[in-house]
Amino acid sequence: MVRKYFVQQLGLLLMVSVIIILTNVIGYKMPVKDSIIGVLLLSAISLIGLTISKFMSRFVKLPSMMYVSLLGLLLACPVSPVKDIVVGTTTPVAFLAPATALGAFAGISLGKDLKDFAKMGWKLVLITLFVITGTFIFSALVADIVLKRSEERRVG
Repeated sequence: MVRKYFVQQLGLLLMVSVIIILTNVIGYKMPVKDSIIGVLLLSAISLIGLTISKFMSRFVKLPSMMYVSLLGLLLACPVSPVKDIVVGTTTPVAFLAPATALGAFAGISLGKDLKDFAKMGWKLVLITLFVITGTFIFSALVADIVLKRSEERRVG
């Protein structure tokens, strides 16, 4: 059962990795080699975190994302012996490249269930559209502010 889960997650991560690499290379003009190495490391961290989540789910029911994030934070924290490798390898990966892939998958998922979604009523559809639009706008606003500050720090 664990092997099937591992293979399934690996397949999904490979599909997402290809999309992220393409987005990184085409959209952000990153070198192919750097993109591949960075995305593979991020995928490995994700796969290990998902596997930890699978084992820990017997004892504690927590979201898989927590384990993946915690593992990434531990590997990149200042006291980690591999922090230079992790940070140096993943730095060339554009921050928005995974978001582009996530948006594509969310769009596909929504399109697949659009009939069921519409049956819930026009008010829920309208509220959902407002939530998605608001989330997008405020995420873009926060990203713009953060990126401007980091640019100012580099320049100044």
